[in-house]
Amino acid sequence: MSTLTPELISAHQLTEQEYQRIVSILGREPNYTELGIFSVMWSEHCSYKSSRVHLKKLPTQGSHVIQGPGENAGVIDVGGGWAVAFKIESHNHPSFIEPFQGAATGVGGILRDIFTMGARPIAVLDSLRFGPLDDPRTGARNRRILAGVVSGIAHYGNCFGVPTVGGECVFETGYSGNPLVNVLALGVARKDRIFYARAAGVGNPVIYVGAKTGRDGIHGASMASAEFTGDARQKRPNVQVGDPFLEKLLLEACLEAMETGAIVAIQDMGAAGLTCSTCEMGSRGGAGIEIDLQYVPQREAGMTPYEIMLSESQERMLLVAEKGREEEVFRVFRKWGLDAVTIGCVTADGMLRVKNHGRVVAEIPNRALADEAPVYERPYTRPLRKYPMDAPPFRSADLEADWKALLASGDVCSKRWIWEQYDYMVRTNTVAGPGGDAAVLRIKETDISLAVALDGNGRYCALAPRQGARLAVAECCRNLSTVGALPVAATNCLNFGNPERPEIMGQLVEAIEGMAEACRFFETPITGGNVSLYNETLGEAIDPTPVVGVVGLLKTGPPLTADFKRPGRAVILLGGLGDCDEIQFGSTQYAKVVLGRIWGLPPALDMDYEKRVQAAMREIAAAGLAESAHDVSDGGLAVALAESSFGPAGVGAVVELASGMREEFLLFHEGPSRILLSTEHPEAVEAIARRHGVEAPRIGVTVEGRIRLAARGRVLVESAIEPLRRLWETALERMLGV
Repeated sequence: MSTLTPELISAHQLTEQEYQRIVSILGREPNYTELGIFSVMWSEHCSYKSSRVHLKKLPTQGSHVIQGPGENAGVIDVGGGWAVAFKIESHNHPSFIEPFQGAATGVGGILRDIFTMGARPIAVLDSLRFGPLDDPRTGARNRRILAGVVSGIAHYGNCFGVPTVGGECVFETGYSGNPLVNVLALGVARKDRIFYARAAGVGNPVIYVGAKTGRDGIHGASMASAEFTGDARQKRPNVQVGDPFLEKLLLEACLEAMETGAIVAIQDMGAAGLTCSTCEMGSRGGAGIEIDLQYVPQREAGMTPYEIMLSESQERMLLVAEKGREEEVFRVFRKWGLDAVTIGCVTADGMLRVKNHGRVVAEIPNRALADEAPVYERPYTRPLRKYPMDAPPFRSADLEADWKALLASGDVCSKRWIWEQYDYMVRTNTVAGPGGDAAVLRIKETDISLAVALDGNGRYCALAPRQGARLAVAECCRNLSTVGALPVAATNCLNFGNPERPEIMGQLVEAIEGMAEACRFFETPITGGNVSLYNETLGEAIDPTPVVGVVGLLKTGPPLTADFKRPGRAVILLGGLGDCDEIQFGSTQYAKVVLGRIWGLPPALDMDYEKRVQAAMREIAAAGLAESAHDVSDGGLAVALAESSFGPAGVGAVVELASGMREEFLLFHEGPSRILLSTEHPEAVEAIARRHGVEAPRIGVTVEGRIRLAARGRVLVESAIEPLRRLWETALERMLGV
């Protein structure tokens, strides 16, 4: 008689229909360990059962792509015999429950995804979203979560020895109950030394390496596949505990072991731990894997098979070696002071067979776990709309006060307090670090540099998910083009609420389709990524937040940065002044911060025009014609002009705009396809712009120590640089009270 009660099955987040499918697959009732194994592998976090049918719409192939979705990380060819592995993952739920360890282990997990591919990690970027720091009800908690998350990222990255080189940090009310912590990592390898997680060779040993297994993180994958319904603190045992120093040893040992030629396949023990690594390696390779848990190194006494298989203890890997060459592998791991022990072997029957002291405790087809989870075509309706369409009455504007309010707001202000906690120069590959439009990293001993940026806009997507996702891709590619890089490939992290609600599922579908359209148009195929659903607490969902990271290529050289360098240079707005109406203005930072309202639709995007602006910018950069370049985005032209004036030279600009647009719109609208640049060669810049069919009005000239923005003969905003800089640089510290 089965001991698996309906209550126990439900506690494992399996529906009755899913349970009956398990019974059909096995031809019998599962035992308790098998139930746990199915529950994590069929969880939303591991199986993507609500999104898989729609993820197929994303472009995944391109001229640079070596490995697309389906492995631990995507891999692209960057020339010269070099490859780059990169991927983004979320650690949202753990970071709400235990901010420091949740964020730290998020970094550790994504780093393992990179070096599992045989690549040495050279950079991390993070996309962070929190509730407002000054909210009277949740501000104290939001400040605590922000401080813990930043400390966790800094701790793991700094101790491991990988630079955190960029990202974004946003504050919106919808993230108070569900912060987002998305981490992108990137590594380099020789193109002919990429490793894969595909078990092969019947009789080859399956070797466990790294840290010992404990009880931390059990059901972490399941926790990340459900919304919060009450006190999150009760879920702290589901959060893993990381050791970055041990991971550094694991990195070096794995890369050295790969050099022996004895490694056939290797897989990180990430979400779902030993369960995931065994069945996924077996399924990818069309093989079976048999293990005996008595050989698994354990740091706690009396662990059950269920606990060992579901533990998500960090800093562990599983590998398949060539039979007879085990000692070569063990010798390397002994040198680095790490456990390495044979726990099983590759078989021919396609089964995951788990023994404990010789007794079979679980026996399941690998494909049933890794590739045959239920796939749901969940019903969806028009996306949930929580903001009105129509604009409220506009008040009389104090443009200078509004400008300063924007510069001191959470989304726009300097994030120096965050990134100064990160070591962003370790390993000396960083050419341009945090604070710019894109990070730039060199590949040593080559003339190849990589640019990488990370972007998303939940506010835009809440108003129109399809358009918001398109705009995120366009901005990310524009950020790369602004530093002179050609965008070549992307990774994404899709953060949404409960997909069982049709209006939320509608947001997800439209965002994926919008991202697919833009990635196809900008020729940046998605090489892998992550879907994070059920991001809601007590029925309150986050704004739909698709985040995209794009990698680009450029020649190594002095970086093109945002700040004005010298007075007397022409200021050009590549792409033109743009356009805006009341409906589009409702999505801006001005609407959010100054008017305290959000409404309408995101900015309009002409993808063809955007692509031509980016091509013109890359040509201008390659010709050395721009002294500075900065993307116009959050806060519009007035904010971009201020940010370009905050460089070490203390050079601002006097600008005169020729437009009949409403003054608030002219200064603060966020229309895309615009780059603010300074140049000593305006005629040459204008000639390139004409050749690409884009506008490039000469709007002003750089000057010492001040900023002035005028239109139609009237000064709209004016200030000395230093007081504005202090306001912008210290705003986050004031919000945090540090």
